[in-house]
Amino acid sequence: MRASRLLSILLLLQAHGRLTAADLATRLDVSARTVYRDVEALHAAGIPLYGEAGHAGGYRLVDGWRTRLTGLTAEEADRLLFAGLPGPAAELGYQSVAAAVQLKLRAALPAPLADRAARLEQRFHLDTPGWYSDGDPSPHLAAVAEAVWREHRIRVRYRSWRAEVTRVLEPYGLVLKGGRWYVVAARPDRAGPATYRINQILDLDPLDEPFERPEFDLPEWWRAHVVAFRAGLHREEAHIRLSPRGRERLREIGSDVVVGAVEASAGPPDAAGWVRAVIPIESLTHAHGDLLRLGADVEVLSPADLRARLAGTAAALAAIYSPAAPAPAAR
Repeated sequence: MRASRLLSILLLLQAHGRLTAADLATRLDVSARTVYRDVEALHAAGIPLYGEAGHAGGYRLVDGWRTRLTGLTAEEADRLLFAGLPGPAAELGYQSVAAAVQLKLRAALPAPLADRAARLEQRFHLDTPGWYSDGDPSPHLAAVAEAVWREHRIRVRYRSWRAEVTRVLEPYGLVLKGGRWYVVAARPDRAGPATYRINQILDLDPLDEPFERPEFDLPEWWRAHVVAFRAGLHREEAHIRLSPRGRERLREIGSDVVVGAVEASAGPPDAAGWVRAVIPIESLTHAHGDLLRLGADVEVLSPADLRARLAGTAAALAAIYSPAAPAPAAR
């Protein structure tokens, strides 16, 4: 660990020119006292490293000196994919290895390309979770990733949409979709893989049972899975009226499929600017929740069950907010 940290200090100084002990301590997740000891060790090893006092001080390498110890270890090469994904790398427990990969890659680049890489890093940032979520943390993510890598079975207690179940899984691969982690896994007693959301794994037991992973193209399988999932979402349709404001609001909050259906099916506006359109819906429950977000800027004409549900919700809200309704008791 210390040898890796010493190399990281050299690569950090080589990439940034000057860093204080506090800067190095923060980047390496160690104390400033540890940094001082490491710098002394580098001095003793003959590394041309010196410190500058004062407000603008810090540690620097002698101009022109560069380390050539930039080769990747086997573990770093394995984690190369995560070099530009600090968030997912941290969730998988690969943060320090991914950071070392980034340092070595930058140190190995010629100066002009290293400068371009630094500018790119400051101009483009990938943030995978949505606006209203911090991601999909799970205490079992690292264990699932280890089982994927080692090709070992796992026993999980899983919360499906129907009930809690216990399954033995052969994990083929991990997918990060919209800030949520999924494992694509097969079951020994059933043909073909399925998708499991890792956040819904309640308990996990690693099994000392290796399995033989078949020839399996994870990206291609996932693309086909997404296409099939989307095709199965909208099996019914609803006839609606939309106000001009509702139509604009739908473009902000609606799915591409629903927005496209409105644009394709909308008739001419009436005197108040309202249009009639036909939209696909996944179920009455989902459509009820989605259309409520448009408030009084949408009217459902059919199906009758969906119209009745929305009318019931509107009546209940009117009763709650009626001026004659008693105010809730203070708590």
